[in-house]
Amino acid sequence: MLLSEGNQSLGATFTLLGFSEYADLQVPLFLVFLTIYTITVLGNLAMILIIKISPKLHTPMYFFLSHLSFVDFCYSSTVTPKLLENLVVEDRTISITGCIMQFSFACNFAVAETFMLAVMAYDRFVAVCNPLLYTVVMSPKLCALLVAGPYTWGIVCSLTVTYFILTLSFCGSNILNNFVCEHSVIISVSCSDPYIIQALCFVIAIFDEVSSLGIILTTYIIIFVTILKMPSAGGRQKAFSTCASHLTAITIFHGTVLFLYCVPNSKNSWLIIKVGSVFYTVVIPMLNPLIYSLRNKDVKDSVRKLMNHLTKFC
Repeated sequence: MLLSEGNQSLGATFTLLGFSEYADLQVPLFLVFLTIYTITVLGNLAMILIIKISPKLHTPMYFFLSHLSFVDFCYSSTVTPKLLENLVVEDRTISITGCIMQFSFACNFAVAETFMLAVMAYDRFVAVCNPLLYTVVMSPKLCALLVAGPYTWGIVCSLTVTYFILTLSFCGSNILNNFVCEHSVIISVSCSDPYIIQALCFVIAIFDEVSSLGIILTTYIIIFVTILKMPSAGGRQKAFSTCASHLTAITIFHGTVLFLYCVPNSKNSWLIIKVGSVFYTVVIPMLNPLIYSLRNKDVKDSVRKLMNHLTKFC
């Protein structure tokens, strides 16, 4: 689809301000974000590799975890490289096409992660509440469908919002007060009537958050009731431990999302929004593999075995 004439007259570029107002912090911020991105890439790719090569981890739970790691890797790689580039170069421009593509991919992976966490909650529900039927219920076909769902819905949401963004005209300021091409900052510099796209984004965001949290809360209420009814203290502790990593990831992810929704849309809140966006787009993709590796005995055992094999080989 072609952009409107207003977009072409603008010179087809945006300028991402990022953290340019903090000139003295550009190098330290670059080093911090580079470290985070390196850990993110290595951590998520290592998680995928470990799950792939370790027979002990060939279960539905780790199948979903490998896809969560893939989504985190893609999400971070959509946003962080441009952030790093803007911290070391004076030219912080990005083409309108590049900006919209970045938004489209980021939207896709953000929605996919939201529902991938909900899918993992359902997996824990079956494992705790129907352990004897777990392998029957969570068949390879069902697992494939459950994974395909978040990806498909992410693409639908992304393409829908992107279509309406492409209809906007930009005939005024082309400065985006953020480090990422997020829909609200794109809309803020448009001279078109933003009502339809704002309403659409609001409806999609509310639907995604309410439906995914609804699935998560419902499943975990049933899980906790089931655990409390277990006669064995050891059984209760084991059941809780299987859910601990997932609950931690959910709390961090949805806690950050809800925090950003609650920030008032004012000029004084732009720094808070930027910091929240950094946590949401850059830090969380790094935290997930750390959470699952540090709090999961099976993953730690698999890593230990892999390291022992590599040591013997060397």
